[in-house]
Amino acid sequence: MNDAKKTRSARRRQRGQAMVEYSMINWVLVVALIISASVRMDWGGPQEENIFDMFLKAYQIYYDSYYFVLNMPFP
Repeated sequence: MNDAKKTRSARRRQRGQAMVEYSMINWVLVVALIISASVRMDWGGPQEENIFDMFLKAYQIYYDSYYFVLNMPFP
């Protein structure tokens, strides 16, 4: 019974370490998203948009292209 208890506690420690690593990775990704959403991108042009606005604009163009293709008069 003592051996079973040792393997059970080893599995719990491994699971705990995996959860800590998972939460640290999620924290880093959330912080990177917050920072990238607030950074102004200057590509040399007159636009003053952050990366979040650029992604939303690209998403809108993507859906507009679907709308355009679906409403074409060709079969």
